[in-house]
Amino acid sequence: MKCKTTRIRDLNDRARQSFAECRVHLTPAVRDHDSLNQILHDVQHYSSFTTDNDPYNEHDFGSFAVEDDVVFWKWDYYDCDLQYHSPDPADPNVTCRVLTIMFVDEY
Repeated sequence: MKCKTTRIRDLNDRARQSFAECRVHLTPAVRDHDSLNQILHDVQHYSSFTTDNDPYNEHDFGSFAVEDDVVFWKWDYYDCDLQYHSPDPADPNVTCRVLTIMFVDEY
C-alpha cells in the first residue's frame, strides 16, 4: 500500500490535472481575467515543485506568473459535507478536495 504522502500527492495531481473528483473555486478576479484559459492550463500542467514550495511532497500548492500577475493555487481538504476538515486527505471516500485558484494579492 502506498504511504499517505504518496497517495495524497497522486490524488492531488490527478484532480488538478483533470479538474475531476474535486471542486474548483476561482476567485472573481481570476474568473474575469482575460487570460483565464491560460491560467487554467498552467494550473493543470504545473510541475515546478521543489522542496521550498512543496516541503511535504503533496503537490498541494503552486504559483506562477501570467502577464503581470502572480497566480496561486492551493488544495484544501474537507469532509464530504464540506463542514469540517477531512479526517483523512489520503482517503477519497471521506474527502472533498477543493482547489482554489487566486491572485497573490487575494491571498
